[in-house]
Amino acid sequence: MSFTENSILEQLKLALRRLPGVGPKSAQRMAFYLLERDRDGARRIAEALTNALERIVHCRRCNNLTESELCPICSSSKRDRSLLCIVESPSDLVSLEQSGVYLGLYFVLMGRLSPLDGVGPDEIGVPRIEKLLAEGEIKEVVLATNLTMEGEATAHYLSDLIRARGIRATRIAYGVPIGGELEYTDRNTLARALTGRRDT
Repeated sequence: MSFTENSILEQLKLALRRLPGVGPKSAQRMAFYLLERDRDGARRIAEALTNALERIVHCRRCNNLTESELCPICSSSKRDRSLLCIVESPSDLVSLEQSGVYLGLYFVLMGRLSPLDGVGPDEIGVPRIEKLLAEGEIKEVVLATNLTMEGEATAHYLSDLIRARGIRATRIAYGVPIGGELEYTDRNTLARALTGRRDT
């Protein structure tokens, strides 16, 4: 059976390939599975995606994904407002929350500095971070970017910006391997990385 590039099946496979880690073969396998064996599941995925796209927005304070103007963490009176943890992605935030150690607030960059890819300070929300720092409540910023080359460069840039305002900047380090990503680090290691953070 042959399909043109514009066929509905080819469009489905191309759409599935947009997911991280999904190549042509995986996309084809998923498409055929959903169409042959689980059409009800395919409908549920489509409905959940449509619903999420319509209802999920960025928190106006921390930039995390949420269904309301302020996410549950930012609107909680139980969080330590003198602590701000900067992470690259919502999945990193979830990983740190699961460690159960950190009780402050967050800011989600939705990326990291990468000049070659056209990602500069504005694209990762640095003006918003500066605005949060200017409010005067924050006494320490925990830089929890991934320990990759881009993550380290981002942490270094932010550290200079934070310390220039007389605010303590710390970096998670202990137990997280070089080149490692927070999303794939176990909760005990993350807990040690947070409690063993060091000044930058």
